[in-house]
Amino acid sequence: MTKRSHFLDLSLFRRNKQYGLIYSGQFISLLGTMISTVVMPFQVYQATKSTIMVGLLSLIQLLPLLFTALLGGVLADKHSRKILLISSEFFLALCCLVLYLNASAQQVSIPLIFIVSALMSATTGLHRPAFEGVIQQIVASSDFKTVGGLRSFMYSTCWIIGPSIAGLLLAHLDVPMTYLIDFSSFFVSILTLILLKRLPKPHHETATGIWCSLRDGVKFALQREVLLGSYAIDFIAMVFAIPNALFPAMALQLGGVQYLGLLYSAPSVGSLAIALFIGWTQQVRYEGRAIAISAVLWGASIIGFGCTHSLVPALLFLILSGAFDTCSGIFRGSLWNMLIPSDYRGRLAGIEMLSYLSGPKIGDARAGIMAATFGIEQAIISGGILCIFGVICCCHKFKKLWTYDSDHD
Repeated sequence: MTKRSHFLDLSLFRRNKQYGLIYSGQFISLLGTMISTVVMPFQVYQATKSTIMVGLLSLIQLLPLLFTALLGGVLADKHSRKILLISSEFFLALCCLVLYLNASAQQVSIPLIFIVSALMSATTGLHRPAFEGVIQQIVASSDFKTVGGLRSFMYSTCWIIGPSIAGLLLAHLDVPMTYLIDFSSFFVSILTLILLKRLPKPHHETATGIWCSLRDGVKFALQREVLLGSYAIDFIAMVFAIPNALFPAMALQLGGVQYLGLLYSAPSVGSLAIALFIGWTQQVRYEGRAIAISAVLWGASIIGFGCTHSLVPALLFLILSGAFDTCSGIFRGSLWNMLIPSDYRGRLAGIEMLSYLSGPKIGDARAGIMAATFGIEQAIISGGILCIFGVICCCHKFKKLWTYDSDHD
């Protein structure tokens, strides 16, 4: 028997050149995107001195995604996913170029930033389902958990490094250069996509209309209890166990605004740790149970975060929350790729996007309302408790998720 390593399996890059190619391009592109993600709200605040305008920018980015995520899923199941990815990234690069030209002008146009930001967000909704479909096509099912770990490593690393690079660029260069760097990163990603071998088109019937095709995708999900259970647990955990909206207030309670960045980055540290030591996940057969247990521990760590009154324990609980969130994400991704056939993968990825995009926003609203009514500590602790209770209810409602065995089902 081959001895499995406890560490992140980097041999996938050697065994699967296609995956290594697309991963390297997406890593560089994501790093550039993280820089722009920090710079855009900074530029808006710098020009308007209004936190309301910064909040409105976030809302403008969310709204088009709610539509294009579903449309992108349908397109990814009807047309060439490679072409969709290249087209999307080319358009995103053009948007970065517009932001660069706008930032370089004598008078910066704030409405233009909002328009371009909305267009970029809408394009992301077309990009992500196609990307998920391509990954499923080029990676063997036995490597799905490894792919989940590598994805977590990429996102957590970029989330930690990207904002830091953005801060240094803003301090030592200027705003236009940050957009130019993001613009350049897209061309690296586009080149790796062009170098990908030709992929077969999904077998989805091309004569079906968009809305009929979308209806079929929703029907597919509704008829599968295991999928519904995994979606429900993920949504409940995001609504109740993501306290990001309360980080500014918590930072002041824990010693000052200088600790705010630490609160935001701490979960990514836990995510990175799990991604590096992912080997144990290969031996887990009951992925539904793993998703549920991870979500329960995620809620428990948020309860601990709400109960603490000093910085170090607070950061430790947030690191744990990020680790358990990543565990849940790895098992969800593996389960979804195992259960969803390729010709439905795009549409289901669109539905998944709606969940993880709307969940945190609803969670922010819940946390803010509860904090204003009952207090910050009570809002965080009650969120963790409701997360655990909600997961237990899901396991009772969707019993097949708890008994799902990836080796036999």
